[in-house]
Amino acid sequence: MSEPSAPTSTSNPNRRRVLRIAAAAAGVPLLMGGVRALAPLTKEHVWRGEVLGALSELSIWHPDATFAQTLILKARLEIQRLEKIFSLYRSDSEIVRLNADGRLTKASPQLHAVIDESRRLSDLSNGAFDISVQPLWRLYEAHFWTRRALQPDIAARAHDVALQLVDYRRIDTGPAQIAFAREDMAITLNSIAQGAITDAVADLLRNEGLESAVVDLGEFRTLGRHPDGRPWRVGIGRTHERTVELENMALAVSGGYGTPFEPTGRFHHIFDPRTGASANRLLQVAVIAPRATIADGLATAIYAAGEAAAPRLLAGYAGARAFVTRRDGLSVALTATGSEAV
Repeated sequence: MSEPSAPTSTSNPNRRRVLRIAAAAAGVPLLMGGVRALAPLTKEHVWRGEVLGALSELSIWHPDATFAQTLILKARLEIQRLEKIFSLYRSDSEIVRLNADGRLTKASPQLHAVIDESRRLSDLSNGAFDISVQPLWRLYEAHFWTRRALQPDIAARAHDVALQLVDYRRIDTGPAQIAFAREDMAITLNSIAQGAITDAVADLLRNEGLESAVVDLGEFRTLGRHPDGRPWRVGIGRTHERTVELENMALAVSGGYGTPFEPTGRFHHIFDPRTGASANRLLQVAVIAPRATIADGLATAIYAAGEAAAPRLLAGYAGARAFVTRRDGLSVALTATGSEAV
């Protein structure tokens, strides 16, 4: 299963806004973008904006304001460069051109790398993670939101679309071009590209010598420790009911509540590519991993595949672990070797 794009005409500021630094417990109010620290304000430097349609925030701590602002500018330029590859909002992006034409020559190394990583997740999840679910997004959007193409039986039609157009194995990623085997296929990388952009920015900051930062670009990654010497404390969930500590780690959360198509929540943006239906085995999956690309993809894959598949998926990535919330509200901590209630 893959997590498709938000509507092409407008961003969705509530999408996956479930990660927050737990500063409120220390009496410091949370900011809208999700990040707040306890360091002196003179040393905190913040940029807020949107990345792939998600509200985003970059917070870095450094005593030299000029140096910090230069780093933020470099990060913004990197974000702009990568959005020209991965964005479904930009008509000139590589992914939009690929979806429009069914093939793309001279694709960037970054696009090849993310598609290759997606394929690995697809293989590990037995197809539960699949970037070719964009036709399902288009179907649901046209039925529920724009109402351009109402379906007498949306579930049956989604099943047909899944059978006809959704299959990651029909994406050719040869050296000369990326191409689809069938007309009307399309991909979305929103289940992994936000993590990839988060990693690219975090790596840029680290390579510039920065030791303390929080990168929240749709997914979450921390550099170093909080300036007061402790790990970063991050709240997970719509009410931040769980707090985890991160140090040089990434966190991603997937849940169908992020973008429901209708009030009941039965139909939402995270699909089971094998049936075309929205995945509803779990309420929420949070994954901690060394890199945001992996955390992002694993959270989506586990949400779609279900709890039983989680140990196999986590075993494919060293250092990865998950918190799964079942439909009855019980939360379980998972690793590659086992689970326990939390």
